[in-house]
Order: sequence, then C-alpha cells, then structure tokens
Amino acid sequence: MNVRRSAAVLAAAVVAIGTAAPAVAASPSPSPSLPSGLYGSSDPTYDGVWRQSLALIALYRVHAEPAAAAVDWLAGQQCESGAFPAFRANPAKACDAKLMVDTNSTAAAAQALSAVGGHGTAVTKAVTWLKSVQNKDGGWGYTPGGASDANSTSVVIGALMTQHTPVSTIRNGAKSPYDALLKLSLPCADGGAFAYQPDKKGKLTANADATAAAVVGALGQSMVSVKAGDKKNAACADAARPTPGDAAANGSAYLAKAVAKDGHLTSALPGSENQPDYGNTADAVVALAARGGTAAASGPLRWLERNSAKWAEQNGPAAYAQLILAAEAGGADPSDFGGTDLVKQLTATGPAPVTASQDDSDTSVWWMVGAGLAAGAGVGFLLSNRNKRKRP
Repeated sequence: MNVRRSAAVLAAAVVAIGTAAPAVAASPSPSPSLPSGLYGSSDPTYDGVWRQSLALIALYRVHAEPAAAAVDWLAGQQCESGAFPAFRANPAKACDAKLMVDTNSTAAAAQALSAVGGHGTAVTKAVTWLKSVQNKDGGWGYTPGGASDANSTSVVIGALMTQHTPVSTIRNGAKSPYDALLKLSLPCADGGAFAYQPDKKGKLTANADATAAAVVGALGQSMVSVKAGDKKNAACADAARPTPGDAAANGSAYLAKAVAKDGHLTSALPGSENQPDYGNTADAVVALAARGGTAAASGPLRWLERNSAKWAEQNGPAAYAQLILAAEAGGADPSDFGGTDLVKQLTATGPAPVTASQDDSDTSVWWMVGAGLAAGAGVGFLLSNRNKRKRP
C-alpha cells in the first residue's frame, strides 16, 4: 500500500463513520511543526507513522542502523491501547476518542519496531490491539470495525508474524485472515486478481494495489521478512477448494500480465490521463518475487531502475523505502539502483544515524578520560562500553 492509497482509505473511512469529508480531504493549514526524529519534510498528518515505519523496515533490510531518535519517535506515537494513529502531534497528551487510530499504521509500526529490536512490549501491545479488532470474516478494515479489505488484512498479517504464531490460528470465531483474503480473490474468468473490498452490491473488482499486497499476505510473508520464492508463475487456475497459496499464485499471474506490456502498472486518477504507478509497481515487484523468484520480477524491476528516480525524489522516504524493498526482493543493489543510492537518499531524509567513525571517536574520548583518571588516582583503570542496539 502506498501513501496515496493510505490517505485515500483514511478519507473514505472518515466519511464512512460520519465525519465531514472536507476535514480530511483538505490540506491542513498551517502544517504541524516537524519532529526532529521524523523522516521526510512533508506534512505527516496522514502518513507520519506509515512512512516512518517503511523507512525503518527498509533500513533494516539493508542492515543500516537508523538514528535512535527515529526509532524513539515511532515508539512515542503509540497509544496506551497499543494502537497507532497516522500521526500523533502531541505524544505527551494521552490518546482520546478524537484521535483516529488505524490498523495500517499499527501493523506497519509493529513490524518496524520488531525489526529494530528492543521494543518487544510495544510490539506485543500493538498486535494484541489488532487481534481485538479482527472482523468476523477474519480480516481487517482500515479503521476498527470497517469492512475488511485486502490491503489492511495483508499488512496486519505481517504484524501477526512478529509473534511467531501461525497466522491461520488467529481467528474470530471460525475465520482466519486467510479466509478473508480468499473471500476477496477473483476467479480466473475475472483475471484471478484480488479486490480491495466488495462494493455496495457485493461485487468484486480487480485491483492491482490490493493484489500486490494480498499476494504477499497470502504467502504468509511480511515487509520485514519477504524473500524471493521458488515457484514459477503459471497461468491462472481455478481450484475447487482454493488455498491461500492458490490465490497468491493467481494474483501473481494477474500482476505478471498487467506489467508485461509496458513494464509497469498504470494508475488512472479521476480527471487525468493514465500514467505509470511507481509505488504500486514497486509493490508488484515484491509480490512477483515473493511468488516466482527474482526472474519473475525482473521486467518491472528494470523499469523502476530506469524511471523511478524523479518520482522517489518528489515523494520522499516512503518512496525510497518502497524501492529499497523492491530492490531487495528482486535481487538488485539498493545502493546502486539505476545509478541512485537509495539507502543514502532515504537516510538523508531523516536524523543522522550514528556512524562507526563517530562511535569509535566517542569511545576513544571515554578511554582517554578513563586513562587519565586511573593515572591520577594511581589505581586500577576505567573501561567504558557503549550500549549497542541489537537486532532480534
């Protein structure tokens, strides 16, 4: 799910619960002051936690340690209930009913905090909250109690995996998250894709964004742990009793066909001409690789290498993170992606991380202080070890 989709879903959710649409659709003015630990310089009202989470996950995937301030900012966004909002302007103020929390921000933050380590309690609280708002069909909507959708259900599956519990056992009654995804999968006559969610009449419509997310979710993978699969993408095939794997295979076949002609997915915004959809193409690369290996994702991945630099520069940390995840899954080098160092560009949008040279310098200073004290006192010696954040 890209940032545009996240904001659109939030707007729809607010309208659905009876809040006036203009309050969400209009750009906030003035923009809130930006916290020092946040990645990106754009207004974080609708995507702060999401883009921060993607940034931390992407850096984890390339073994780059983020600044402590970036991790602390994300952890500080959590409410006492365990849920996360899209953005919490004043973390010192307790969350109340006026602050909208959502499943996507919560699930992404849980994955990010699990990846960086040291926040086990926060991750468990987030997952516990997600379980408490699971729908009867086994899935999740963007907001608690909202109709289940493929994107939200899939990102929550990633969060559930942090607890090392089989996703199929997380149920509301008899239904698991996989049941919800299967309910949103289309037959081969309709392309084998996934729908975002049923329309008012219950009809399912193929959605590439939802399909990219659902393929990864149906395969039981997450943004943190997604890896290239070893099953070649085949033509769509209807099964009498389809499994999540069957639905993932069909969704992957749909995506492969969708990118075959131009090398990318296409978006059609109301009132505008069709144009390349860079974010969803990056997500499709991850999905294609997760099912069929790096070869299956090579076409759209190469297209992104040639064409995504300007888009990423304009859209900031979430865009760089999506490209890093696509490069990682597709077997490309994130530090030389079409001539762009994605890791360097992402890191530059946030607080400066502690580098090895800085760390060594600080250690040397403390060693010299300790040596001086020891010499002056005539006894013993002083050793100073700095605590390191360890990955789980």
